[in-house]
Amino acid sequence: MALITTGNGLIRDLEKFGSVGVYVPLEGGFEGRYRRRLRATGYTTLVFTARGLGDVAAYLTGVHGVRPPHLGKKSSGSGAAVGNVYYLPPIVGYQLEQLPPKSKGLVLWIIEGHILSDQEVEFLTNLPSLEPRVKVVVERGGDRAFRWKALKDTFSATYQAV
Repeated sequence: MALITTGNGLIRDLEKFGSVGVYVPLEGGFEGRYRRRLRATGYTTLVFTARGLGDVAAYLTGVHGVRPPHLGKKSSGSGAAVGNVYYLPPIVGYQLEQLPPKSKGLVLWIIEGHILSDQEVEFLTNLPSLEPRVKVVVERGGDRAFRWKALKDTFSATYQAV
């Protein structure tokens, strides 16, 4: 890999496929450079982890309830199911409303994406077709050099056979 990368290949493939799976060196640092390149071309990036995400479709596109951690305290309600539930707006819809007027779109950069199931990755692959202003980058694993391919090509072999 060149010492100074422009990121044009990643941006071109992201616009072509809508979603890409990236393999990053484990020591890190490369993803920040590519995110900076995306920002320079007019995209807004939202970075979050796949750990603890729950239902990906509900989290990104629907109103979803979130319970705060109990921190060892008992709930004031009677029963385990009773407690405070806070409802959050859909992340994608909220972020798209907040985009600057001249923005090209929103890039969801999901780290630790190797823990996602193939069904969740399939939803993320189809998300740009549901909302054209959204692009998806999922970190699918580690490698010795920063590389990427279409997210649909990162499904496990058993999932592709079905």
